[in-house]
Amino acid sequence: MIRPRKMKQIEMTILARDADRVIEYLGRKAVLHLSGGTEEEPLSQDTEVFRHIQDNLEALKTEAGYLGIELPEEPLEDTALPTEADNALTGHIGSAFNALSIRENEQNLERRRVEEARAEAKAFENLNAPFADLDQLSYLTLRVGRLDPKKQASLRESLGDRAVIIPLGPAVNEDGAAAGSGDRILAAASRKGRFALDSELQKYSFTPIVIPEGYKGVPTELLSGLEKRLDSIDGVLANIQKEKQQLKSEYGPVIRRLTASYLMAGAVERLKGRLRATQSACQLSGWAPADQVGEIAKVLGEMTEGRAAIRTFLPEEIPDVREGREKVPVSLEHGAFVRGFEKVVFSYGAPLYGTIDPTPFVAVSFAVLFGIMFGDLGQGFVLFLLGLLTGKKGPKFLKNFRNYSIPLIAVGITSMVMGLLTGEVFAVEGLLAVPTRAVTGLFMRVFNIPGEPPHVILHLMPEKGNLAKLFYFFGFTISVGIALNSIGLLVNISNLITLRKYEKAFFSKTGLAGLLLFWYAVSIAVRIILGGKFAYYDVLGLLVPVFCIFFGPMFWRIVARERPIMPEGLMVFIMEGFVEVLETASTYVSNTVSFLRVGAFALSHAVLSFIIFTLSEMVADLPVGPVLALIIMIAGNALIIVLEGMIVAIQVVRLQYYEFFSKFFTETGVEFKPFRFRKGESQ
Repeated sequence: MIRPRKMKQIEMTILARDADRVIEYLGRKAVLHLSGGTEEEPLSQDTEVFRHIQDNLEALKTEAGYLGIELPEEPLEDTALPTEADNALTGHIGSAFNALSIRENEQNLERRRVEEARAEAKAFENLNAPFADLDQLSYLTLRVGRLDPKKQASLRESLGDRAVIIPLGPAVNEDGAAAGSGDRILAAASRKGRFALDSELQKYSFTPIVIPEGYKGVPTELLSGLEKRLDSIDGVLANIQKEKQQLKSEYGPVIRRLTASYLMAGAVERLKGRLRATQSACQLSGWAPADQVGEIAKVLGEMTEGRAAIRTFLPEEIPDVREGREKVPVSLEHGAFVRGFEKVVFSYGAPLYGTIDPTPFVAVSFAVLFGIMFGDLGQGFVLFLLGLLTGKKGPKFLKNFRNYSIPLIAVGITSMVMGLLTGEVFAVEGLLAVPTRAVTGLFMRVFNIPGEPPHVILHLMPEKGNLAKLFYFFGFTISVGIALNSIGLLVNISNLITLRKYEKAFFSKTGLAGLLLFWYAVSIAVRIILGGKFAYYDVLGLLVPVFCIFFGPMFWRIVARERPIMPEGLMVFIMEGFVEVLETASTYVSNTVSFLRVGAFALSHAVLSFIIFTLSEMVADLPVGPVLALIIMIAGNALIIVLEGMIVAIQVVRLQYYEFFSKFFTETGVEFKPFRFRKGESQ
């Protein structure tokens, strides 16, 4: 389509009980551009429902992070709004998660305390000092004694993280038999916590064991008790890890589904918070493509059983649109190839509603200009392959580059075509000599052209004594610039007539007068290049459009019966006229000459390829020459593809923005951004 899709404004009044279902339909269908803003705007009021949704989302994110589950960032294709059963399931999962998380945290804390105790004990293991004196020297306070096994659990719970209680097991006789009931313990606390430790031990009837007088260092069984305690804790943590895996396996898909549901519910609540509403009804309005309005009204009528009141308006029926306070959003409808270049247009600005859509011209010219400047069959194939890999069927890790897929495929194809013309394959000439001679020979025989068939159709490298081909090529790039400038002017004239801005359409530098001046100047230049001369009637041909540009504003005010004819006075009128004429001439000259950069970059690409090929040939005869030559070819081609590819892309974008868009993009419109749940989907 050469113009954006026709739009209509929909205004619907629905009951509050139908709001969720209606908004869910609109979010899935993605056809309604909300009037007065976008769905990303914050809630006008913080509702209890929205807080509940956000709380559930935060809980699910915490649980997913704990279990190592990757969550969706937007609703899934089959996502539905959460139900009461989903709310109950979310609470059940949270309870299971909290219980497991608390257990793991407690065990990790216990393990850290035991590790600290063991480290301190090992530090004094071989210390040549009485054990009784370690309490004065060490970071630790150690107490060894007996305590009823039935009270040990209560003591551990009472002390919490202030001390570590290590069961030491029964004493052993000389013959290896147990000499006690297993009531011996080691209590360890920090030096600051010794008073609290002694107080609690006293409450539980702890009986100290007298360490033999003169015993030095830390008893071995105390260290072994700490080691056993660590092993026990590690066993518990290992079991907790298994439970985590079981929890992940059981609830992983459920957590993902619930997250997507609450994301959808959050989007619905955000939109509801922006609506004009009463306790029982609310009103929703926005723009939709005209060809889909009928279906929307039908579906919503069936969904609400006729309880929805829907009105539609054409843009010209809306006062805000007529008076310029509101712009109709622009929705473009393209095939896959042209749609791939929409981002180039919208990054500059959206076209005004009702004006010509420049995207098809951008798609073709972008691909052609890039191919001319980046002509190489092998390097173009790499770009083509990258375009395939970044497509929808490519690897998932490249999904963030999918917007570049179609442009890469397009410029890859045009670069390969240019490479066939120049005979270059990965900066190597001559590989295509045989098939090229076959094609050129057939062409020469058909048209009875004498001579030897050339092995290269387009030779960009300057040939000694023969620069004619190079000048022809630069002339071709200038002609491309003339064509693109002309298209831009024609688009602008058509847009201005559509917008009823007739003065600028006929008398401005980018209107009909400027176009005639540009075309006539080009015709004079072509005639002179072909051997002709500047004729007397050329003066008239140039002066007529210049006269229209200079006096156009005055003529229009006379025709439109606007007074005064010169609002700013005669001198200002004359100055503005001269400036406008000079700016017109300089703009057209610079815009046209600017396309010489296309030929210059094509030549620089050929020169850089020649340098890489020459360097590889120079090192080929060295002892390790073939290896060095291969390295130079690979590195050189990689440099060209990455660095020069970026430079060429920038130059093409510059030509589009400054030479093409500047002709008609004097005012931008509003891009059609419908309310949608899945932001990653293409419009």
